[in-house]
Parts: sequence; structure tokens; C-alpha cells
Amino acid sequence: MDGAATYAVLQDMLIAVLLASAPVMLVALVVGLGIALVQALTQVQEMTLTFVPKIVAIFVVLLASLPFVYATLSGLSDTVFDAIASGTL
Repeated sequence: MDGAATYAVLQDMLIAVLLASAPVMLVALVVGLGIALVQALTQVQEMTLTFVPKIVAIFVVLLASLPFVYATLSGLSDTVFDAIASGTL
């Protein structure tokens, strides 16, 4: 296995991880910003107000995006296993 193949696998892995985690991270960011805005406007500083809605939104998006995450990670594993079988890795 040469350096170019290692670099290609690492690049594919990083892109797959970023794509798989992007929906959950974006929803957590949007919900967190929305709750922070509501807290700033109402001056209610309750910790459970930030925690519970964000966790619920993350679980809903995780369930909705699970097929996309599976397809992304399955494509990566297929690519790596094909490279191993062909002898390039």
C-alpha cells in the first residue's frame, strides 16, 4: 500500500464522516441558536430548556437520516473492501 492509496482512503473516510454527521450537527446548531434567542428575549436561563428540545430534535433527525447515514457508510466500506480484494490496499 503506497501513500496515495492511504491518502485516498483517509480522504474518503473523512468525507463520509462529515456527510454522515452533517444532518444531526446542523439541526443541533439551529435548535441551539433558536433556544438561545428565546432565552435572550425572555431572560429565562433554565438549563433543561436548552437540553431537552435539542435532544428530542437530534433523535428525530437521527431516525429520519438513518438511511442516508447507512448508505454513506456502506458506500465507504464497499470501496475499502473492493480495494482490499483487488490488492490496491
